[in-house]
Amino acid sequence: MSGFERGTDGPKVIVAGVDGSASSLRAAAYAAGLARRQNARLALVYVQPVLSPGAALGAPVAEPTDEIADSLAAEIKEAADRVRATWRVHWEFHTLRGDAYAGLVTAADELTADAVVVGASESAGHRLVGSVAVRLVKCGRWPVTVVP
Repeated sequence: MSGFERGTDGPKVIVAGVDGSASSLRAAAYAAGLARRQNARLALVYVQPVLSPGAALGAPVAEPTDEIADSLAAEIKEAADRVRATWRVHWEFHTLRGDAYAGLVTAADELTADAVVVGASESAGHRLVGSVAVRLVKCGRWPVTVVP
């Protein structure tokens, strides 16, 4: 058999969605622990929103989202450097633009992820539309862990 089969020997690639929220940073920490224990690669993914409420009023969007991506990358690198002597985790940081759900699906597909880890939504509006986590679970392509 020559095809890719997800998760047959445990995860080799774990995708964790980060957006700077407390729950996403807890999800990243949880995913890092999984990656360390499984000797898997950890792909931290930040999906920069294309349109924000401010953009609808003419406010520039690209610069603030780039700043958030740079800030997240720096914060993650600093945290990884602090524990490097104790834990060895192979990690990388990716940033995409667009809808968070679509971006995480794209990243997980392109990286041939075995698992996806996200934080629980902190937005009340997701009760109507559905959170990214719920949409990922319904997609049914990977095991999805939702960290509170």
